[in-house]
Amino acid sequence: MSDRNPGQAPAEQIALVREFNRFYTARLGLLHKRHLDGEFSLTEARILYEIGTTPRMTASTLQSILELDAGYISRLLAALSKNRLIKRKTSQVDGREKQLTLTAIGEKAVARLNTLSTQQLQGMLAKVSATDRQALVASLQNVRQILSKNQPATIQIERLTSINKETLAIFEEYYDAVHVVQRDKPDSLRKMIHESGSGIWLAYRGNEVVGCVALRTLPSIPYASECKRLYVKPSARGHHVADQLLDAQEEFARSQGIKWIYLDSYDDLKAAIAIYERRGYQRCKRYNNNPQATLFMRKKIACGS
Repeated sequence: MSDRNPGQAPAEQIALVREFNRFYTARLGLLHKRHLDGEFSLTEARILYEIGTTPRMTASTLQSILELDAGYISRLLAALSKNRLIKRKTSQVDGREKQLTLTAIGEKAVARLNTLSTQQLQGMLAKVSATDRQALVASLQNVRQILSKNQPATIQIERLTSINKETLAIFEEYYDAVHVVQRDKPDSLRKMIHESGSGIWLAYRGNEVVGCVALRTLPSIPYASECKRLYVKPSARGHHVADQLLDAQEEFARSQGIKWIYLDSYDDLKAAIAIYERRGYQRCKRYNNNPQATLFMRKKIACGS
């Protein structure tokens, strides 16, 4: 049977995976009421770990990483916040989201958990020969690689408060990819960050910047701004990064009282045009003097004229 169409797993393979699950959950103490015989359940400990190691963490990102019910995540976060282990503040990207960080108490708790986990595994691996340890680690890496192949990447969107090297690098990659003639100077990028009704968003996969989009005001059109520089790296395409960037941009625009978002493009960018059309952008007359643009679109994002 082809690897491209693996079909249903045989019963004996399922039985072997279940047998191994029973073995390692008991061996690692995962069946205990409290993780590492401490004060937290395994899920609580994992949440604290993810918040401590993942920048720009939100509840929805946490839900995606851990594949847990939103209501369950919410209840656990409320309890951890009540116990002063985490802090929650409104996200700058989406006012409906809370950005999660550890408190000083939370950081000490995670450090303690890390120490206990290291000690547990050190004791287990000390009984295994160096050759077998290498084989074990290689096997675990292979399992993770196989099971991760079809998992969607976790993407985080951040609205910038200052220009950094990552910003300039992703914009330069965009300029080269679509052959932009009129390129933004650092000062104009700073203006987009700080000016009312404007902004720049970056998409992160882990610590890697994989996409960008900008919004700038259109003084010539009342209650309007312009979508610019939408770009996603080829390696991150297929994970709805462009939609997440545009979602963040539109949510911010609404919060600023903007009613219309305009954009220009040119006919060769068929994939980008298809995204815009799917999201409700419609063709309109030319509204600027961009010499490269051959196509103009706009989207109404708020009620009113």
